[in-house]
Amino acid sequence: MSHPHTHLGAGTPPAPDGAAEWQAWSQAWTQHVPLLTGRTDLTVLVAPGAAGTAPERFYPGLNRIEVDATYIADSPDITDPSKARHKRLVPTGYGLLVHGAAHAAHSRWSTPPGTPPILAHVAHLLEESRAEGRQRTRRRGDRRWLRHVVHTLLHPDDAAVDDAWHAGQLAALLLARVDARIVTSKDVRPIRAAVTGVLGRKRLRHLRDIWREAHTCDDTDADTMIALARRWCHVLGIDPDQQDDTPVSDAGLFPGRLAAALVDYLAVAAGVTPAEYAAAMLDRRHSPPSEWDRRDPTEQEHRAARDLANRLRQARTRHPEPGRRPSAIPPGRLRTRHAITADAQTAAGQLPTAAPWQQRAHLPPEKPRLHLAILVDLSGSMDRYTAAMSSAAWIFAHAARRADATTTTIGFGDRTTILVPPRTYPKQVLHMRTDFATATFPEAVKVADHLLDLRHGRTLRMLAVVSDGYLDDIPAGQRLVTTLHRAGCAVLWLHPADAPTAGEPTDPDQIWGNTFTHTTTLTVTDPVDAIAAIADAAVTALAQA
Repeated sequence: MSHPHTHLGAGTPPAPDGAAEWQAWSQAWTQHVPLLTGRTDLTVLVAPGAAGTAPERFYPGLNRIEVDATYIADSPDITDPSKARHKRLVPTGYGLLVHGAAHAAHSRWSTPPGTPPILAHVAHLLEESRAEGRQRTRRRGDRRWLRHVVHTLLHPDDAAVDDAWHAGQLAALLLARVDARIVTSKDVRPIRAAVTGVLGRKRLRHLRDIWREAHTCDDTDADTMIALARRWCHVLGIDPDQQDDTPVSDAGLFPGRLAAALVDYLAVAAGVTPAEYAAAMLDRRHSPPSEWDRRDPTEQEHRAARDLANRLRQARTRHPEPGRRPSAIPPGRLRTRHAITADAQTAAGQLPTAAPWQQRAHLPPEKPRLHLAILVDLSGSMDRYTAAMSSAAWIFAHAARRADATTTTIGFGDRTTILVPPRTYPKQVLHMRTDFATATFPEAVKVADHLLDLRHGRTLRMLAVVSDGYLDDIPAGQRLVTTLHRAGCAVLWLHPADAPTAGEPTDPDQIWGNTFTHTTTLTVTDPVDAIAAIADAAVTALAQA
């Protein structure tokens, strides 16, 4: 997927659907864009899905700026785009137009032929703040609108892991905009702290020298921009002559402080808490497909949820221990301070809440709260298990509500799907469907960790995976599993006993039935056995906690 900060497009993009409904916006902004750019040869296209995978994109070969209408409003009748006041009603959409205008006016250089892709990528990162800074210098009032769109030009993959490359990306996209006077130092304080923690002050200072020099480059000076990109790579320890392609994040690493800082920044920009922003992002990316079927739970499933809840509660209270508990009535030891408080409450006409007496009693032991994540393989070879595991997702969710536990069920295949989020209790059973891949197992593990905090020891944590082990990226999955194991999270792997079907590939990196280390691996012959094994493991873990 292209990043939102991929601002230049080549070729002729396909015509987006819905362009006719937004024709008035396209015409009004085409008439307005000469004021923003000083150019009279530009057109603007506004439509849902325009600009490809980015919110906005400038096509130099077509002299056209495209803006995705979904960043403006749900319908074009929100305001009249020919009126000057409309920009105040759609500040993000208008800010995207200004951003595109900045590139149309000032990104007048093109990448020289034969330039390594990594240098072209870095040069375009530096161009973001350079073009916006030039636009602000020429039209000071445009800063107001550019500030509205900085968060839309960022992508979660810009901070996928804590390494030098991704720290440099955040520095170029946010910290450089401080020197371009688009955002303020206060806006990016958490980003600066995270980037400094990864790069160190010295390397960050060298990067700042580079982007400040880029801000002084002429609009047509491609050679200097590429030379600065080469210096940028050297500061980050990358030799562009040996590594042509842009680095990709290591799928075997969990997100770290860069990702947390980016979420904080985006949440503030959206006016919500970081938890609310992260939840909305997960909902957008991992909601179940609309074509999956739903049905009412059966009486057998209701009974299974009650039985599992009872087993989990008993596991928490199986061995009562001597303890003391407060009581409003005797017998017991009188606690003078609380007795005086109770009398004062009564004299004031209040309902007494103080408990004057302390009694000896056998109390249930303090047990940690169970956090259980269930990952289900949705590749075609696992089709026989999807119905049972869909039922299990409903059962575990409702059992957790009664037993002071937190669970989630996540499917992984060609995409990661959150079937049942934590602390939700679905009224119906949602049936998963299989597809043709298992490419997203590492992503599913990271989503489970994000939802249930599996790497930290404040709770009793368990990850249960129902999969034949035929995965696309086994080394990355193993590193993630090992990280969870070393953090104290138990990993249960349930292998179906079915043999591979004829014609399955035998790529050594895609081993049929691969057995992961640092897991407790069980072989199951029936889907119901997988549900029972997960339940037994959860009960045992609670009883022994």
